[in-house]
Amino acid sequence: MTDLNAPLTLSRGPALKNRFMLAPLTNLQSHADGTLSDDEFRWLTYRAQGGFGLTMTCAAHVQAAGQGFPGQLGIFADKHLSGLSRLAAALNAEGTHSVVQLHHAGMRSPKELIGEAPHCPSDNAEFGARAMSLDEVEASRDAFIAAAKRAEEAGFHGVELHGAHGYLICQFLSGEVNLRTDKYGGSPENRRRFLLEILDGVRAACAKDFSVGVRLSPERFGMDLGEILGLAGDLMQGGKVDYLDMSLWDVFKTPEDAAFKDKTLLEWFCALPRGNCRLGAAGKIVNGRDCRAAMEKGLDFVVIGRSAILHHDFPKRVAADAGFAPIALPVPEAHLKAEGLGTAFLSYMKTWKGFVAEPA
Repeated sequence: MTDLNAPLTLSRGPALKNRFMLAPLTNLQSHADGTLSDDEFRWLTYRAQGGFGLTMTCAAHVQAAGQGFPGQLGIFADKHLSGLSRLAAALNAEGTHSVVQLHHAGMRSPKELIGEAPHCPSDNAEFGARAMSLDEVEASRDAFIAAAKRAEEAGFHGVELHGAHGYLICQFLSGEVNLRTDKYGGSPENRRRFLLEILDGVRAACAKDFSVGVRLSPERFGMDLGEILGLAGDLMQGGKVDYLDMSLWDVFKTPEDAAFKDKTLLEWFCALPRGNCRLGAAGKIVNGRDCRAAMEKGLDFVVIGRSAILHHDFPKRVAADAGFAPIALPVPEAHLKAEGLGTAFLSYMKTWKGFVAEPA
């Protein structure tokens, strides 16, 4: 199936009306206490109006000490429920599958932001992070589960567990970062345990029709491609994950690992048996041609980041013009403001080299 406009059923939750997922994009627009701002509300609801079949929030931190960046959406306390409920209702009204991405930055939490040394599976000198006690590991696991329940209470259709990009779940998966000697470290099976216990806990705590996805990245941050391929295959066939969201940075490139050079990253993951799980990927899918090419390799859906910033209605534009390509970079500030970016998000995008045009 390569029809980007065809509906996509999931094992749980409402079907996606098309094959476009909004990537969970850092935008720095929430209030300092993690409550939803009007700017973040507008950014996300505008993408739902633009036709995304699944609209996902930015990474929302499940513990105050797991915050990864300023202006991050929070889901670690009931004070966040009002804004989250408002957002879920507005997204659902647009007919999109609404999802909160659940996140803990672990060793990547800035000390100046959280007011203490960041937490990590093991002591980490590079990030000035300290090892978590067993009680702290279990508390973080339970915080993910409680956050999923909070997302359900707010009215979202599901959650995604952020297991990519060197954040806490990813740190547990990494044989380089995770040097624990208890049941959460050592063998690949032990290093998976944190993620799998969260997954089991979410399934037990939430309704049977609540969707759960997992985001993984196969390279960088101490990831071993062979291990991640094995984990991805097991997750997809295990019956507990409704979709897998692979963050590949470039879906069309060959792996960095010399042992896997005979296929592209996308081909490796698309070749895995996936049971009833759906598979999507992000990474330099920027125009209609890229979307079709990625789907032709075997994806069930595409995950759109940069082009969703540039055009809130990217899915509708590709539906109308299969060859649609976004506005060329750098783009004027006025264009981004018209596309629903608030002041904080716009300032963040100015840190991306060549993205925002210099004022004349």
